[in-house]
Amino acid sequence: MNNFLQRLFTALIGAALVVFAILYSEWSFLLLLLLMVILGLREFYSLVRSEGIQPQAGFGIVLGILPFLSPLMNSAFMIQLNFLPLLLVLPYFIFIRELFTKAEKPFTDIAYTLLGIFYIVAPVFMFYLISFQGHNKEIYHGTNIIGFFLLLWANDTGAYLAGRWIGRTKLFERISPKKTWEGVGGGIVLAIAVAFIISKYYTNLDPENWFIIAGIIIITGTLGDLVESLFKRSIKIKDSSSLLPGHGGVLDRFDGLFIAAPFVFFYLLMFA
Repeated sequence: MNNFLQRLFTALIGAALVVFAILYSEWSFLLLLLLMVILGLREFYSLVRSEGIQPQAGFGIVLGILPFLSPLMNSAFMIQLNFLPLLLVLPYFIFIRELFTKAEKPFTDIAYTLLGIFYIVAPVFMFYLISFQGHNKEIYHGTNIIGFFLLLWANDTGAYLAGRWIGRTKLFERISPKKTWEGVGGGIVLAIAVAFIISKYYTNLDPENWFIIAGIIIITGTLGDLVESLFKRSIKIKDSSSLLPGHGGVLDRFDGLFIAAPFVFFYLLMFA
């Protein structure tokens, strides 16, 4: 199987699982996000270890899981438990624990432990909160998330195909030699077309909001891809892992989401 077919097969299977988890229920979506967070943090901490940094991976993963526990307990079992206040104090135990590690650069280890939370967990939790934006902010709207994913995938797919077929002019060669301005144009065209289609069916958000979200995702999703490429180039690797054949790892597959989700959530919170 060549790389394109392998990439397509993985994408179709992954997309089907993602759509099912989102539409089935709020708690199945939360389980999907928990899996994304755990795998993403494992990849991130494993990669920085290759540079001689020793993050507190176990503690970082525990902190990464914590924000999702309250909504998961509520949606799955109707149990009201608020774990979020723990996030006010638990991060400081990372500093305290470092006193006993005898590390050569303890604050570098602390910084990378917290960077994993900031880079992966915070955007994924804001991604969850996007599902409560729109006409009724008290109800879980899986269509918000499906729309977000469709726009993100459309931007990625349009950019990949246009770059593969007609790409000539380099976008940011120092960081990502394969990305081209023609690819960016392909992503814009396909994402806008998808925004037009979903605005007709996903009415929790007004049509103009879908087009603005598409614009946000086109810009920040592309930048998110470049940010992850910058990270990989800094540690001289091609893929964050081999978990997803043809795509690499969780960080490779969801790099656009990590940067796009905070901007989309901010827009919906403030203006929609």
